[in-house]
Amino acid sequence: MKSMWLKNILQRPWLVLLIGILFIAAAGYGAKDLYFRGDYKVYFQPDNPQLLDFEQMQEEFSKNENASIIVAPPEGEVFNPQTLKLIYELTDAAWQTPYSTRVDSLANFQHTWAQEDDLIVEDLILEPDALSSEEIARIKSVALNEPNLVNKIIATDGQASMINITVHMPEENKTAVVKEVADHVRALTEQYKADYPEHKFYHTGIVFMNEAFAVEAQKDVETLVPFMFLAIILVLWFLLRSFTGTLATLLVIVTTIVATMGLTGWSGIFLSTATVNAPTLIMTLAVADCVHVISSMLFALRQGKDKAQALHYAMDINLMPIFITSATTAIGFLTMNFSNVPILADLGNVSALGVMLAFVFSVTLLPALLMILPMRVARQQKTKGKGIEAFGEWVIRHHKRLLPVTFVIAILAVAASFNNSVNDIATEYFDDSTAFRQSTDFQEQHLSGMSTVDFAIYAGEPSALNDPQVLQAVEDFSQWLRQQPEVDHVNTISDTFKRLNKNMHGDDQSYYRLPGSQELAAQYLLLYEMSLPYGLDLNNQVNLDKSATRVMATMKNLGSKEFTDFEKRATDWMAERAPELTVKAASPSLMFAHIGELNMDSMLKGTLLALVLISGLLVFALRSWRMGLISLIPNLLPAGIGFGIWGLLSGNINLGLSVVLSMALGIIVDDTVHFLSKYRHARGQGQSAEQGVRFAFASVGRALWVTTLVLVIGFSVLSLSSFALNADMGLLTGIIILMALAVDFLFLPAFLMVFDKQQTAKEQRDDSHTLHQTN
Repeated sequence: MKSMWLKNILQRPWLVLLIGILFIAAAGYGAKDLYFRGDYKVYFQPDNPQLLDFEQMQEEFSKNENASIIVAPPEGEVFNPQTLKLIYELTDAAWQTPYSTRVDSLANFQHTWAQEDDLIVEDLILEPDALSSEEIARIKSVALNEPNLVNKIIATDGQASMINITVHMPEENKTAVVKEVADHVRALTEQYKADYPEHKFYHTGIVFMNEAFAVEAQKDVETLVPFMFLAIILVLWFLLRSFTGTLATLLVIVTTIVATMGLTGWSGIFLSTATVNAPTLIMTLAVADCVHVISSMLFALRQGKDKAQALHYAMDINLMPIFITSATTAIGFLTMNFSNVPILADLGNVSALGVMLAFVFSVTLLPALLMILPMRVARQQKTKGKGIEAFGEWVIRHHKRLLPVTFVIAILAVAASFNNSVNDIATEYFDDSTAFRQSTDFQEQHLSGMSTVDFAIYAGEPSALNDPQVLQAVEDFSQWLRQQPEVDHVNTISDTFKRLNKNMHGDDQSYYRLPGSQELAAQYLLLYEMSLPYGLDLNNQVNLDKSATRVMATMKNLGSKEFTDFEKRATDWMAERAPELTVKAASPSLMFAHIGELNMDSMLKGTLLALVLISGLLVFALRSWRMGLISLIPNLLPAGIGFGIWGLLSGNINLGLSVVLSMALGIIVDDTVHFLSKYRHARGQGQSAEQGVRFAFASVGRALWVTTLVLVIGFSVLSLSSFALNADMGLLTGIIILMALAVDFLFLPAFLMVFDKQQTAKEQRDDSHTLHQTN
């Protein structure tokens, strides 16, 4: 069958190209159905428990997705006529934001006070054009003593203030809606920046985080993919020194990407911050297949074979190794389906499809192109390979020293991997150079963190919230939250009740406490709600039948472990102090915290499955249980060493890194398979372990060096992304692939020469028989 396949390709290259073009055109047509989603919900399964709790809370109370504008005066406090006027005007204009349902700021804070027997409720800033020094002093006194404002709307030192725009965005076409809202808010601040050029403006909130996801994905497509193409061209030309080989490889890469993304469109998978990087991964992995074929062909040409003979030789010895390496790589990507993050599973499926298409095209279109295109071996290439062969001789001479040294270094590196821990910080997904990250950092330094955890407290009966015991439990919980080191601000209805109680007792500070009866609390709340203007009601804190309230804790920008620990402490505290109340915690920050830890557990299961499947394939490919077991060592060590290096560099494992082990395992097998297949080829002809290592270095050493260099460059290109999930994933995978080459070139040959010296005559006959069948 293999002979017939080779004959057809070599004798009918134009027909092969025609069939390939028709398939690629049909597959590529599906790309018209591709669309992009950049909102944060793409990271969660529809049945994710934290997502369900969050959506239930959004339905029970008003939605609290927001776009925030932080205003900072040129120097000093915001309590000056110019800045207060800016905040007033910007607040008024912010109501025109698409999908806005509420705007909260210093200007429209509903300040209350008593006037004889009347409760007065009005905006904190009423006439910004006529603010006297006394009025400004009053505004400052109220603002800096109001718990609903300090560390949320106004900085404790008064040097920054926030205008918070709450939006109710439809779920359909959310990416476009997010862009519409973000563009409007940005245009609004640009307008006021022109009128108030000395002030600084920063944009934060869920809307701008969603937009940042989309913007960074677009940047990656526009910059990383072209850069990767250029890098591949330069590397291939420098290492292969063959115009035909470089051109044919680029054509295979392009057709593979077109077909893969087209079939992705046909399948209904959408593009996301993860899947937009699939083309970069695919072109990197496609190069490896092509390089092995072209390198073997050039090797044969230098031996005096003509083009057809050289191509036949290259395809004959590489078909099985390329298939095995493609299959193992695809298995590694497919185990990403164990991920709890849908878009990472999509990335795995798309990449696995691309890897297998790259294999098909590299054994059909590539040889057809090489047969049609003119090809000559440059004169200087006759001396190529001596460098890698000389290195192989050095390894052979020093293998007894290399084995213990490399083993000790590997063990130390693997030990350092225990420095790693799963810890996601959502705001740090974005590089310091991005506008969103700079805004969140400014917010954290001057106001509060951007992260939130909302607690819904259910009393169980209508109007039960007015019960003094329920109110006291809410108040106690709110005060406990304020004492926690992770919390910057707490927004709670109990503060409103205390303020109203003080107001209704002639603003006597001694009455700044909760009402003493349920009837009094109900009257206060009704009177206050009737006095509130449109859009500034209490629906964001209290549900319609007054049976539940939402306490909103604004947190420092912490890691996932801190969030989950804080959630457990808070719910345990309430369960102990107020067991009659039901408490649920939810927020996007909490959702990301949980998904990071769950995803690592799931991916460990996926990695174990990948290891079993890949090991089985290697035993089948190498036709030897002993070689299959030996191959496990160079396949596992690079990952351990890579994570050890990461433990020394960072130690934080985020969502992107949680899938690296499964993904990299399938890729790093490639070098081992090619090296061991050539080693087994020599051993099958009765050569010693030393001669087998020498043959492996001579026949495949250069190809492994070239493919590793391309793979490392390809994944290193991802590390240039401003999106940390992609950048960290690319950097760590590149480190692991580089370590794989070091293990295969230093540790594996030494290990084989020490532990694979003996071979029986029967094993030699079996190996020769197996080799004959494979060929």
